[in-house]
Amino acid sequence: MNFLSITWDPSLGIDLGFFTIRWYSLMFVAAFIFGLRIMKKIYIEDKISIEKIDTLFMYTFISMLVGMRLGEVFFYSWDYYKNNLLEIFLPFKRAIGESAVFGLIDGWRFTGYTGFASHGAAIAIIIAMYIYSKKHLQKPLLYILDRMAIVSALGAAFVRLGNFFNSEIYGKPTGSNMGVIFKSSDAEMLPRHPTQLYEALCYLILFIVLWKFYWNSNKKQKTGFLFGLFMIGLWSSRFFIEFFKEAQIDGREDWVLNSLNTGQVLSIPLILIGCWLVLRRTKTS
Repeated sequence: MNFLSITWDPSLGIDLGFFTIRWYSLMFVAAFIFGLRIMKKIYIEDKISIEKIDTLFMYTFISMLVGMRLGEVFFYSWDYYKNNLLEIFLPFKRAIGESAVFGLIDGWRFTGYTGFASHGAAIAIIIAMYIYSKKHLQKPLLYILDRMAIVSALGAAFVRLGNFFNSEIYGKPTGSNMGVIFKSSDAEMLPRHPTQLYEALCYLILFIVLWKFYWNSNKKQKTGFLFGLFMIGLWSSRFFIEFFKEAQIDGREDWVLNSLNTGQVLSIPLILIGCWLVLRRTKTS
């Protein structure tokens, strides 16, 4: 008997009759709303014009979407996309033999943008923040990354909650009666590790730690410390929780000694960068 397990079969979202607000989209919006409020408090504390937050939002939003998409393409699915380059940029996929959708050309169907990678988002946001810091703040890159680390940790927690609502990125079977049965997914009806919740909890704890460091210590004066701590906490959590995750997409096979997957391999250099930022000697800003 699975009396210790939870059967998870949520609705797609909030049905308004004419439109459904999907839970994942709602979590995404919540991440940005809370992130903007937190950055406003930080900018006020640092005596920076809050008018610059709107620009920060645009830089972050666009770079995150582009980075997540390109990260998926080049880190995980290049074998497919190298022969389907248009699908990198268009929300359609080839469907030979299928009829036209929404009046479009036969052989294509609308799928939306499927496939995102957090490692790609991390790289793209850092590049965007470099441009933003030089053009709009006239401050070092690590200054804005230290502050963005705080809101990014909270945002990552919201995103993983969205994954939980969508019954995606779930874990392997627990091998016991304890776990979550993801009824609306393609998984077998077995209790599984709710790895989305594991990550969400880790990221929430990381947010609280970074928040406390910013407000209750002088660590924010040590340029790069908060961002380094963020890199260690987020990617270490991701690295270890990956051991409990089910492979979500065919082709994401093990890379190293038949034990580490793509996400773990990509996390290692990011963890090392975080360690260097935390431990290095530097002048306070």
